[in-house]
Amino acid sequence: MTGRNQTTFSEFLLLGLPIKPEQQNMVCALFLVMYLTTVLGNLLIIVLIRLDSHLHMPMYFFLSNLSFSDLCMSSVTIPKLLQNMQIQVPSIPYAACLTQMYFFLFFGDLESFLLVAMAYDRYVAICFPLHYTAIMSPSLCLCLVVLSWVLTTFHALLHTLLMARLSFCADNVIPHFFCDMSALLKLACSDTRVNELVIFIMGGLILVIPFLLIIVDL
Repeated sequence: MTGRNQTTFSEFLLLGLPIKPEQQNMVCALFLVMYLTTVLGNLLIIVLIRLDSHLHMPMYFFLSNLSFSDLCMSSVTIPKLLQNMQIQVPSIPYAACLTQMYFFLFFGDLESFLLVAMAYDRYVAICFPLHYTAIMSPSLCLCLVVLSWVLTTFHALLHTLLMARLSFCADNVIPHFFCDMSALLKLACSDTRVNELVIFIMGGLILVIPFLLIIVDL
């Protein structure tokens, strides 16, 4: 070990899913079909909303962003899973692992905040129908989406930077098909108390605040 923020290896091994060798091709094909369906379905939603002027409304603006987030969320993990199912050593480079963790957190959080924006939009539409157009102006809709991106960027970046400061000098086997934050913490051989505290505080806020805001809007 030459430094606190360095590792003794350059990659992690992903164990993936507990699948029997004879079933691997069938499961891989199944995941590929589901992934392509997800991508094409979300792309179709985005394109239709973009092309149809009747759908240029706040609700569909948020829906298109939610579809984009869902598309990206699937693309963070599934392509790497499909690739690893076809090779003998299912590995992922250290930097790519942190990058995957970042985007997994980012798009996962983004969906929660976008659902809050959609709940607020429906609240205004139902409770203040005569003032709906004035309240849900294009500038407010854009601000809500930008705010969602900023908050999720900060949250995902915070966890990624804290993870990058840890040292990994023992086992490099992750018992998942993607770089899960909890699994990485278990592999760290340096002090993880700060990471665990931030996960407890920020994780609670990210889960509780959107939930409460959606309940209030309902």
